[in-house]
Amino acid sequence: MERIRHPRIAQAIADHIEKLILQGVLRPGERLTPERELAEKLDVSRPSLRDAIEMLVERGLLTRARGGTFVAQFLSPLLKPLASLLQDNPEVTGDYFEFREMIEAQAARYAARRASDIDRQAIEDCVARMKAAHELEDPEQEAQADVDLHLLIYEAAHNAVLLHFMRALVELLRSNIFYSRQQLYQRSAVRNKLLVQHLAIAEAVLAGDPEAAERAAAEHVRFTFESVEAIRRDSMRLQASLLRVERSDYLAR
Repeated sequence: MERIRHPRIAQAIADHIEKLILQGVLRPGERLTPERELAEKLDVSRPSLRDAIEMLVERGLLTRARGGTFVAQFLSPLLKPLASLLQDNPEVTGDYFEFREMIEAQAARYAARRASDIDRQAIEDCVARMKAAHELEDPEQEAQADVDLHLLIYEAAHNAVLLHFMRALVELLRSNIFYSRQQLYQRSAVRNKLLVQHLAIAEAVLAGDPEAAERAAAEHVRFTFESVEAIRRDSMRLQASLLRVERSDYLAR
């Protein structure tokens, strides 16, 4: 870990930790190393570290809670009201996917241009996990690898605003606001197609081909939307069929 030596030590420590948060090294919700251990790793005094942490708490970047000091969920409070609004109005699902198509396509394009060797290795490892889960027909693990791959691409894009915004959005989407990722992976034809698409995105990023990465990501989001809409239609038809079966409950005997 990089050691800090600076006359204004508390400010220097605060700046260092802030930079780690900005770069996505320290993620919202993560607990920091205990003060004594962190002070030793940074080669600073505990009082100076404590002062730095207080600065970051006041700026809303860290929070103190039972159990330690945590990176603040600074975007989630902004997105939660929007998520609630969208969840209550499912007709905007198409708008959400339109937005995702723009973001995913550009993220993949940037990742193909900017990914470091470390980024590429992480993507390769994630793809290997995704393939293994697919072969085991484990929809839960494959869906998790799906999320992880998208997060890795955001990281490889090396755009701090995109990374923080999409990380916060992905966390909210775990509550299935628009669709259940697990439902997608329970359909074998969809699951097979998603694997092919994810491999295409990853291969284009690893090959450093921005155009192919952008194209593959856009096609993937469009297919996901079409699949979600198909699941929604099937669900509505099933509900209508069940109502017809139960129609006698509404009629006088």
